Amino acid sequence: MTVTVMTGSASGMGAATRKRFERSGDKVIGIDIRDAEIIADLSTHEGRAHAISSVKQRCKALDRLVSCAGLATYARPVSLIASVNYFGTVKLLDGLLELLEKGENPAAVVTLSNSAQWVPIDEEPYFQALLRHDEAEAVKILDEAPDAFMAAGMAYVGSKLALGRAVRQRAMTWGKAGVRLNGVAPGNTKTPMFQKILDDPNLRDGVPNMEIPLGQLNEPDEVASLIAFLCSPEASAIHGSIFYIDGGTDALIRPDRF
Repeated sequence: MTVTVMTGSASGMGAATRKRFERSGDKVIGIDIRDAEIIADLSTHEGRAHAISSVKQRCKALDRLVSCAGLATYARPVSLIASVNYFGTVKLLDGLLELLEKGENPAAVVTLSNSAQWVPIDEEPYFQALLRHDEAEAVKILDEAPDAFMAAGMAYVGSKLALGRAVRQRAMTWGKAGVRLNGVAPGNTKTPMFQKILDDPNLRDGVPNMEIPLGQLNEPDEVASLIAFLCSPEASAIHGSIFYIDGGTDALIRPDRF
């Protein structure tokens, strides 16, 4: 039986992906703050350590790891976005690699965002703190920012961009370990997270104006299909790559970059 560990399994894209894997006969071990086999707060050091140790107690080998846990710009304090999206995800990736090495055709997929490269952020002190993996400094910068709305946008974009680079930077070490690692970058998707943005008068205004060449939002099942493919043996040569699933929005905004 294939063993899959999935963060963010209780709702949205994570829940859709979980259902897809379970229909295929996988044993899924969910990690979330509610309604999961392992209840853990990935924004904290203690929660991450508990999640990793709990997985190790439940299985001796791991075939798939899917990271769907994440927070959007509505989260407060703003620093939670960085702690969950980047630091929590990277900690679990590295902490569970030894189990993945023992799995059968092992693969991991991380959920990113199509918006990660739309804003030049490389020189921002917050982003540099992410690249140094300095959580205390990143949190300090966000918590002391004078404008929470602007800080939330920077927190989200920076966390997803740094996470994408973390995927790319691990291509050699994970490849040598025999474990494939890839990322998916969805656009706006019909999830509870996206609904929270629509319900927030400070966040929703830009959403209707965002052009999508295909003219439609993602369904969670569509993202789940891409994740399932990347975890499957059919994707055995795909490693260290980021796949956009956003109806063409990134191509519209960055037509000369890929």
